[in-house]
Amino acid sequence: MYPLIDAHEDLAWNMLTFHRDYTQDALVLRAREREAQSIAPLVNGDTLLGWPQYVQGGVVVVFATLFAAPMRRKGGGWDRLVYETPEEARRLYNEQWQAYRQLVQQHSDRFRLITTRPEFEAHWQEVTRNLEQPHPVGLVLLMENAEAIEVPDHLAEWYHRGLRLLGPAWAGTRFCGGTGEPGPMTDEGRRLLREMAEWNLGLDISHMDEPAALEALDTYPGTILASHANPRRLLRDDGNRHLSDQVLRRLFERDGVVGIVPYNRFLDPRWRPSDGKEAVSLQRVAEMIDYVCQLAGNARHVGIGSDFDGGFGYQHVPAEVETIADLQRLAPLLRERGYTEDDLKAIFAENWKRLLQQILPEEAPRD
Repeated sequence: MYPLIDAHEDLAWNMLTFHRDYTQDALVLRAREREAQSIAPLVNGDTLLGWPQYVQGGVVVVFATLFAAPMRRKGGGWDRLVYETPEEARRLYNEQWQAYRQLVQQHSDRFRLITTRPEFEAHWQEVTRNLEQPHPVGLVLLMENAEAIEVPDHLAEWYHRGLRLLGPAWAGTRFCGGTGEPGPMTDEGRRLLREMAEWNLGLDISHMDEPAALEALDTYPGTILASHANPRRLLRDDGNRHLSDQVLRRLFERDGVVGIVPYNRFLDPRWRPSDGKEAVSLQRVAEMIDYVCQLAGNARHVGIGSDFDGGFGYQHVPAEVETIADLQRLAPLLRERGYTEDDLKAIFAENWKRLLQQILPEEAPRD
């Protein structure tokens, strides 16, 4: 089993929207939600996540998001984490931050917040020494959709709270175009990037429209990543959700990493839930990883950004995947393609580890 870093999970969104308790077993959570006739399985699928499955899957660290959607993208009456103004977004993101605080305070044996490089190094050594033993999962905070940043100066407050990665867009924002809502970087977006650089925040370009992403790749001096996106070329997709070869090559030049998403619609755009999860194989995820490695010429720039429970669940992932623990099944598929042990270590965790070592500060900022 390989240590795994998962670069994208909407844990707090699920905790507050569906009251999912990720300290529990994923299979128990599924049964409880169905017994309670929860709307969660209907609108988000059966959960793929639970602390025992993190342990079984060798998960060491998760990039845990702060996320809310604009009101115009509200999913239905169940979707309460939506906003109309930056002030409302800030309130919702604060609720999620509080949820993470409560999680790590009440269940320190299962989850811990990581904000500095020494914390990360100590956590890595502790967990990987006995990877198959019960261990806490490290959480590094990633803000997806920066509308909660009312003015760039507010970044300081979020940084002191532990924020270490930020994506300016989900849909379009006042900072730049986003998924389904194209547009370039705005002057406000450029001010945001300048302030981010002051705090050495990692810039997540996953949902940024291509012109905005390319400008950021040219101008942002800090670490750049795509926490959860797939290569557009393999999808034959004309939309702006995934990354063109041009963006991928620029990301490689900046020594960035892209996290492949094992969501069937992001593996085969023709897939529909009525096709059943069996219609897509985990081989398709290996193919996505291999494409990025072939384009880059090495295995240094790809990892996993599962986005599990982020709008899809068990019914929407490849046939071989029951829970996050089954991502380890990628290893033999990649070995068959000629990937070495060092390559596999890089893909499962070491590439994200390298970026975290660049982003995380030596010590927590003082008030």
